[in-house]
Amino acid sequence: MRDSGVEIGWSSLCTLANVYVKARQFEKASLVLKSAEQKLSSCNRLGYFFLITQHASLKNKDEVLRLWEASKAVDGRITCANYMCVLSCLVKLSDLVEAERVFREWEASRGKYDVRVSNVLLGAYVRNGLMDKAESLHLHTMEQGGCPNYKTWEILMEGWVKSQEMEKAVDAMKKAFSMLRDCHWRPSDGIVLAIADYFEKKGDVEHALCYVKTTHDLGFASLPLYKSLLRMHLCSQKPAFDILKMMEKDKIEMDEEAYDLIQAVKEC
Repeated sequence: MRDSGVEIGWSSLCTLANVYVKARQFEKASLVLKSAEQKLSSCNRLGYFFLITQHASLKNKDEVLRLWEASKAVDGRITCANYMCVLSCLVKLSDLVEAERVFREWEASRGKYDVRVSNVLLGAYVRNGLMDKAESLHLHTMEQGGCPNYKTWEILMEGWVKSQEMEKAVDAMKKAFSMLRDCHWRPSDGIVLAIADYFEKKGDVEHALCYVKTTHDLGFASLPLYKSLLRMHLCSQKPAFDILKMMEKDKIEMDEEAYDLIQAVKEC
């Protein structure tokens, strides 16, 4: 494909294919990707992974696997980012068997253990409700020298909250909190409130207060979180001076329920 002597490369063709995908013209997208494949470099495998991602969006699993194998013919080390790309595509295509095969392939060829690769498979297990597999993979990762990062704990937290294994979720949250001062990640509101709800149902005021203080110190305490703690203090007839100070410092906007709780707690 040429225009005024200028050759169109694989990158431009991938962009065009993406336009066709968004327009739901899938046959045209596939044809353009075939043309893009002819433009791939034999010295750089970057283009292969653009095509792999595009074929995954078209649900062309056979093409994903074929291009993955073809990419191995390019000189140079296959990077962790390359493995993460193909794993993510296979997970998107709901093929955990192939994803596990690729993961084992990575483990057999890896250098230092990069937990970002195992996190892709870990997330797939959790989203599919396979918590036994997720926990087994997590233990295996640590045995192999992998160091869990905040994303690891986030994935496990979500899985344990869904399966109502709240003690494990709380433990994971504590480990994630220990990493928060060094990164911009924050847990989802749903997970934060699920753990607060767990403390409230247990009537565990001490741990709930410690939990909310930590979220306050890290800058993501919220009105629902404070209301949960206020309800607990009211039920246990404990004063809530620390809570009110934190709410004031966080400039929390009150609703009617919060005002009522504060008035009731002040009378304790």
